[in-house]
Amino acid sequence: MRGIEGEQVLMRIFVGERDRWQHRSLTDTLVELLKKEGFAGATVLHGTQGFGAHSVIHRDSILRLSEDLPVVIEVVDEEAKVRAILPTLDEMLDGGLITIEKVEVIRYRPHNPKR
Repeated sequence: MRGIEGEQVLMRIFVGERDRWQHRSLTDTLVELLKKEGFAGATVLHGTQGFGAHSVIHRDSILRLSEDLPVVIEVVDEEAKVRAILPTLDEMLDGGLITIEKVEVIRYRPHNPKR
């Protein structure tokens, strides 16, 4: 496991759950890419409601199976590593939003099942 600590960056990738890359789920493809590229980790958060550049509200509803709900992939790692993957992400995302902000990593280690 590669350790990270101190000042790092948080990248958030905002997409829709219906977004695709080469006929596959964009979310799944992005997480697999981030793992392959050696990122410290990634977390996928599914939203229940939101809107984006087209100002169309997408919301979770019992009456509908899906309205293309928002998905956010969060990644914390070294700034150089995050910036290096931006051209690839730009190619893969048809729409969406990517943000980067500085964060301080206080703790990063795997779960200890013996605890």
